[in-house]
Amino acid sequence: MWKKIPKLFFVIIIFLFAFFFLAFAFANLFQARSNIADPQSVRFVIPRGQATSIIANRLQEAGLIKNAWAFRFVVYQKDLAGKIQAGSFELSPKMDTWQIASALTVGTDDIWITLPEGWRREEIAESLSKQGLPNFQAAEFLALSKGLEGQLFPDTYLVSRETTTTQILSLLRNTFDNKVKNSLATEIANHSLSLNEILTLASLVQRESANEGEMPLVAQILLNRLAINMALQVDATLQYAKGYSQVEASWWPTPLAVDKNLDSLYNTYKYPGLPPGPIANPGLAAIKAVLKPQPTKAFYYIHDTSGQIHTAETLQDHNANVNKYLR
Repeated sequence: MWKKIPKLFFVIIIFLFAFFFLAFAFANLFQARSNIADPQSVRFVIPRGQATSIIANRLQEAGLIKNAWAFRFVVYQKDLAGKIQAGSFELSPKMDTWQIASALTVGTDDIWITLPEGWRREEIAESLSKQGLPNFQAAEFLALSKGLEGQLFPDTYLVSRETTTTQILSLLRNTFDNKVKNSLATEIANHSLSLNEILTLASLVQRESANEGEMPLVAQILLNRLAINMALQVDATLQYAKGYSQVEASWWPTPLAVDKNLDSLYNTYKYPGLPPGPIANPGLAAIKAVLKPQPTKAFYYIHDTSGQIHTAETLQDHNANVNKYLR
């Protein structure tokens, strides 16, 4: 019996050594990535809706944590999955995994703003004035953006709460330049329409289409009308010409029959051809639809009560569609 004690003692020592080694290795995964006194901080951006697993991997790739699984363990252990915020964070490799996970739940100095496709300048200004941007002034934005309708690119942006009006405008214009003027430079140069005409037609397509899938079709129908100098007869241009409706509290009031008599160059019932400029800020899908429309011989289209589009080559067939789907 006494001879077995040293062997048992030896096994226990080995077991304890292995236990403490594994415990140390496990704990080390949660420690700070750097022990430098003043390591350079890193700006880490979390998009809306990004999964914890992706955030964990990105943190590890950015050199902010030692192990992605350790971060996921912390998030689970502290029940932070629903508390991590989208935004921009200043993080340091000197922070341990627990500190970084907690930091991602605290509000940032940045906010996400979403500007939908098809908004006009005034709608953008109104929305931004309600976003908690103390240095943004709607009146200043409207003055600076005059003549830029169609070039204020609609997108979701991450901006500092201290962003100024001029910085917002530069952001929208620079994004437009990158995603449209630069990325589609060849297509634009080879098109029969000028850039302003492309954007003008795209703004009509944006406002007239029920979804992105039908945009190339709507674009070609309007191009067909332009080709024979037929009035475009786009209701959205009447809405643009009318402006804000106090009754409907909308920049896009319901078009009425009497509106077709409006004396405005934006009245595409009265004046053939394109209006002088864009009536809204189209998205990339609408612009691409104009650059590459869907071939069709149709000159007319309507949307039924469910939003389905119906086209026709002749006025007679168009009237038949109206009677069939709208009456």
